[in-house]
Amino acid sequence: MSEDPEGTVRRPSGPPAGLCAACRHSHRIETRGGSVFRLCERSLTDPAYARYPVLPVLRCTGFEPLAEGEQGRQP
Repeated sequence: MSEDPEGTVRRPSGPPAGLCAACRHSHRIETRGGSVFRLCERSLTDPAYARYPVLPVLRCTGFEPLAEGEQGRQP
C-alpha cells in the first residue's frame, strides 16, 4: 500500500490484466489482504482455460469483449 500526497492510503490495484480486463468471462477477485486475481469463468466448463491465468494475458482464444456499456464483473 502507498500514500498519496494528502496522506490517504491506497491499495494496490494489482497487476495489469491485459485482455482479461476487457473480457466478459473475467471476474475480478480481491482478497481481504488486498491481493487481486482474475477468475476466468471459461475454466468452469472448459479445462483448457486456467482458472486464475497468469497476468497480463496478451493472447486468448476464448476472449470475448465486454458489450458496449458493460463493465468488468466485480464480486
